Amino acid sequence: MNASAEPAQASGVTAMGLDGSGGVRLLEPAEAIAPGAGPVWIHIDFANPAAGEWAWNESGFDETIIAAMLDPESRPRCLQHGSGALTMLRGVNLNPGARLEDMISVRIWLEPGRVVTAARRSLRSLTEIREALNRGDGPGAPASFVLELVERLNRYIGEGIEKIEANIDKAEDEINLSGGLQSRGAFNHLRRQTAHIRRYLSPQREALDRLSRIGDPLFSAAESIELREQLNSLTLNLEDLDLVRERALVAQEEFLGLLAHEQNARMLVLSIVAAVFLPLSFLTGLMGMNVAGLPGTANPWSFWILVLLMLLAAGGILAVFHSRKWL
Repeated sequence: MNASAEPAQASGVTAMGLDGSGGVRLLEPAEAIAPGAGPVWIHIDFANPAAGEWAWNESGFDETIIAAMLDPESRPRCLQHGSGALTMLRGVNLNPGARLEDMISVRIWLEPGRVVTAARRSLRSLTEIREALNRGDGPGAPASFVLELVERLNRYIGEGIEKIEANIDKAEDEINLSGGLQSRGAFNHLRRQTAHIRRYLSPQREALDRLSRIGDPLFSAAESIELREQLNSLTLNLEDLDLVRERALVAQEEFLGLLAHEQNARMLVLSIVAAVFLPLSFLTGLMGMNVAGLPGTANPWSFWILVLLMLLAAGGILAVFHSRKWL
């Protein structure tokens, strides 16, 4: 954004006038809330305390709307209030070094001629819309702004789910190739990740469904249809996420089964060794007693005879195990 935007951004509030053809002109916040300002977009960065003060003291918005938009904790929902609608949505966190499932909340107040957004952290979807407006190919009206924002949120949610699917494919390959213990941690992480994302996508679907039913005067018939298409897109994303979660659960169960089989095989080897050496230990213990009367003490071949007997005993035990298919 060019340098003329600095006064509008200094308080954490960015105001733009939409020209109807994809372009934008920068406004002071006071201009954006003035009567007859035309279609405008106001963005509030409520991580900046000055932005919250502006919303409470200067914006003129309804107190219920301000309190909801600046609430530190929110869940996706849609509330129709007077002539406008307040919608809370979430987008995947694509900021560098951030966790995908640490979803970013964006609050949208839409009324005839004006759209107000509020977020505490940088959201790629909003940044891209702002860049498109600066290029002259952005949304031309508040309703189309909301449609484009919802479309971008859904697109990046879908890309995030594709990344999770790629990770589970990799973890499944590790099981097939090596069955390494590192796969167990991978599946636990994937299940936690999908649970965090699904926590917000389920109510977000309900919010979009409610928003798509509002219609006139906020949305035209064509725009309501487009909202329902975005609702369908989010539903598909949610179904893909459920499939990923089920795959992670099945793969983890398979991994645990392989691990149990490997442990049982090791225990079988140890049991066979113990079974073979148990009678041999008995014989060596018996013949090693330091008491009078032990047979063979005067015979120089006694030791080798005893070794032969033990080898025959071990061979007999192994033959019995083999006949019972324990080996």
